[in-house]
Amino acid sequence: MIHIISSRKDIAGLNITKQLLKNYPFKETTISTKENPQYSIKLLGKTVFLTIINEETIKTQNLLEDFQNPTLIVFISRHCSSSCKPTFSVHTPGNLYTAEMGGLPKKVSISPALAMKNALRALAYFRDGLKLDFDVSYECTHHGPSYTVPTMFVELGSSKSQWCNSKAAEVVGHAAISAISKFKTSKKNAVLGIGGTHYNQKFTKLAINSEIIFGHIIPKHLIQNVDSKILRQCVEKTVETVDSAILDWKGIKSSDKPHLLRILKDINLSYKKI
Repeated sequence: MIHIISSRKDIAGLNITKQLLKNYPFKETTISTKENPQYSIKLLGKTVFLTIINEETIKTQNLLEDFQNPTLIVFISRHCSSSCKPTFSVHTPGNLYTAEMGGLPKKVSISPALAMKNALRALAYFRDGLKLDFDVSYECTHHGPSYTVPTMFVELGSSKSQWCNSKAAEVVGHAAISAISKFKTSKKNAVLGIGGTHYNQKFTKLAINSEIIFGHIIPKHLIQNVDSKILRQCVEKTVETVDSAILDWKGIKSSDKPHLLRILKDINLSYKKI
């Protein structure tokens, strides 16, 4: 079963939920309550549940206890940044180092690489169709929860004016449905992205304009903190087979490059510099 999750504490998530209920034939389930509304829909033979929870999405480490055999979790939520730049973003949750915003230290969720790519492309497609001036971007792997099932965030940012924008929320809703409706294990291999800033536009453009599929993404500011164990975890905790890494070579500190190449060698992962 596939679950779309939004939080009652998140005005962007509630706005996206409203657009999903408006544009798709979700029906209220028998276990829905006033405190925890739940809806369901059939998409290409897949049962999809849409649930509104009371917790903040990043603080839902124990949420899986309430779900039976989930195959994919898609959080629809707000995105915050100090720049307040209008942004649509996609990423896998989990912590590459410490757990300052939910989840578990050095534990990442399973990355649904192809689903994220499909969401990213859909964000760009519907953004252009609705003529919205928003960036579309991958984010690096960050914040909670740290799950043992495929999990992704599709986010609307980066300030209240965007969170309350119904057209922008509609874009995120369509992107979430696009990712879900096409969800499967790709016959093509995925790659691990390393380097660059929190929003890596090189990786984003590659994913949108080529057949490359990114799973976990490690930003340059955390390279010094990762080791072969977390690198191997990022490879293994991806739905698709990860057979190589793509390095944003100019987006990696010179002092971190020897360390990075050493741990890539330790786990026997080939790489390509861009």
